[in-house]
Amino acid sequence: SIPVADIDDVLAGKKKYAGHFNRQSLFVKMLETYPWFTIIRFFTIGEVKEMLTPGTIKKLRMPSLQRKYEFVQKRLSRIISAAE
Repeated sequence: SIPVADIDDVLAGKKKYAGHFNRQSLFVKMLETYPWFTIIRFFTIGEVKEMLTPGTIKKLRMPSLQRKYEFVQKRLSRIISAAE
C-alpha cells in the first residue's frame, strides 16, 4: 500500500524511501518481479551496472534469478568496458 508517486520519487532520486523501500531494495524487488526489458525502462544501463553487484544478486531469492543476473552483470561489465 505504498503510493505510486512515492515509488516514482525514490526511483528518480527525489526521496530516500517509499515505505520501507529505498532505491536499491526497489531495484531488487523489480529484478524478482519484472522482465529485463521493463527494468531497463526505469533505469539506465549505467545505473543497472552500478546497482547490479554481487551483494545485490545474493539478495535475490531464487537461485535461477541469481544465475541469470550473474550472467547479465558479467555481460554488462564487458560491454560497457569495451565501449569506454
